[in-house]
Amino acid sequence: MSFTVYPALDIREGRVVRLLQGDYAKQTTYGDDALPRAQAFAAIGATWMHLVDLDAAKAGGYTLAPLLAQIASSTTLKVQTGGGVRGRDDVARILDAGASRVVIGSLAVREPDNVQAWLQEFGAEHLTIALDTRQGDDGVWRLPVHGWTETADVTLDELARRYAHAGMKHLLCTDISRDGMLSGPNIDLYAHLSGLLPGVAVQASGGVRDVADVRASKTAGCGGAVLGKALLEGHLKLDEALAC
Repeated sequence: MSFTVYPALDIREGRVVRLLQGDYAKQTTYGDDALPRAQAFAAIGATWMHLVDLDAAKAGGYTLAPLLAQIASSTTLKVQTGGGVRGRDDVARILDAGASRVVIGSLAVREPDNVQAWLQEFGAEHLTIALDTRQGDDGVWRLPVHGWTETADVTLDELARRYAHAGMKHLLCTDISRDGMLSGPNIDLYAHLSGLLPGVAVQASGGVRDVADVRASKTAGCGGAVLGKALLEGHLKLDEALAC
């Protein structure tokens, strides 16, 4: 399986930001230069990027179509993007706006039957199922929903297998405890998922600090790694990550 590096930009009110463990009250702002940053990713050699609409994630209604069009017209990047997907028409609109892949998160937990149908309708290569997870005291990986305040009845393993049987090709999995913490990705989790889901490209997300973490994700069997805070703060250079 090939390995893809996804430099990531989270956008809120037009600015590049990062949230600590998904908390909107714990925001760091890095500037209002999303397009130049995307262009720089392409110039360095990235082929994909990960783009998140935090406003839409909170309120619904994807707002980054203009930025998506600018990235498409000025770079060769393929864009994996999401935030605020509430139904089938949202998926169609984001793809029509120029996305190569739409990320479906909370809806993938709440409405798995619908999302599985979209894998067939839109094609599994055009959807990334995003499952944010937290490990319980019993060692079981569960799926918090509603802003990570409630927990779904189904476990991560159960739902991931269900999507794999429905044809899923791309799984983005974030260990909530490591999101934005620069504490290293949960390699044991990703090795487990890669073994559980043969043929699925698992994307490591949350905690990547340096090139060693990128290499470890690849060694664990992942199909890619999402680079967020470490890239924005200069702990990790994109060209070094791409060289992995």
